[in-house]
Amino acid sequence: MGSKHDLFLEVSDPRAENARHDFCDMMFIALSAVLCGAESCADMALFGRSKEKFLRQFLDLPYGVPSHDTFSRLFRAIDPVEFSGLLERFCKAFGSALRKGAAGVIAIDGKACRRGYDAGKMHVPPMSVTAWAAGVRLSLGYVAAEHGGEAAAALEVLQLVDIAGATVTADALHCHRTMAGVICEGGADYVLTLKGNQPGLLRDARTELDAKKGRSAAREDRRHSGPVMRRVRVVSAGDMAQKHDFPGLRAIIVLETETGGQTSERLFLASRLFTPREAMHIIRAHWDIENGLHWSLDVTLKEDEARARKDNAPHNLAILRRLALNLARSVKDKNSLRATFKRAAWDDAFLLKLFAQMR
Repeated sequence: MGSKHDLFLEVSDPRAENARHDFCDMMFIALSAVLCGAESCADMALFGRSKEKFLRQFLDLPYGVPSHDTFSRLFRAIDPVEFSGLLERFCKAFGSALRKGAAGVIAIDGKACRRGYDAGKMHVPPMSVTAWAAGVRLSLGYVAAEHGGEAAAALEVLQLVDIAGATVTADALHCHRTMAGVICEGGADYVLTLKGNQPGLLRDARTELDAKKGRSAAREDRRHSGPVMRRVRVVSAGDMAQKHDFPGLRAIIVLETETGGQTSERLFLASRLFTPREAMHIIRAHWDIENGLHWSLDVTLKEDEARARKDNAPHNLAILRRLALNLARSVKDKNSLRATFKRAAWDDAFLLKLFAQMR
């Protein structure tokens, strides 16, 4: 494993110069603790005390293991914009694997830390937006959505990530001309969900769908609840790009899903005339951010139960969890994420192997 300082040196230490505990030591302990199942700053301190003999093999710890209050103060003070840069630097280390993912789908979506609110502010939990590489299942970038500004945060995260050659997907909140323009300027294609929040676009898209046959494909999947039939149709967007001043708009995609006798329909705007099977792959890949990221954060790492709420702590701990997921997924084996985290807790050599992925 490379020096622990190689991992965190590019993150500024926000504390006073006379702080007792080494910044990189604390960050190493914190990330190690999360990889071993820690859910809070109190868990980080407990992990450090329990693993102190192991940690002293490569950390000096002249003042012992920091307390939970010391960890808490540190994560409240770190600049989350700077800290989130670790995600990008980590992904660059994957080289060809990441480039293969970039040729696929990058999903943009927001998420709330549902219990990270101050007293009396349950309705405004901390929000963030993550860029997710569906092909390699890695978090590429993270931006805090200040004051619930998810749309602005989505535009910001696109500036942090190299999207060239990818297809960027997002839900209806992000279906607007500014988003489309930023994606096109970044050298990427887009598939954006279209709903009633864009009534003019929705009306004209339905007109194009009614007037044109386009190309279509169907696929049936089997689930425990029964078969699910999906039909995709792709038609040209005609002059909608000019009419609505919508950068790059070339196609309309409609996905019809039939299950249990119920049929639903979803519309999407696209910057390329994808084949129906390409369109189906892209739409399904976008859903992976819910299963591959949000579900893993909430079920495996208990993010929705996290109570950190002061200053920058909710966002910095959220970034730490995403970094831990990236590391856990960097080891290609047949174990579940939960099993990977358990193995890291039980096997010190395996924990160090995870850190080696960040060199």
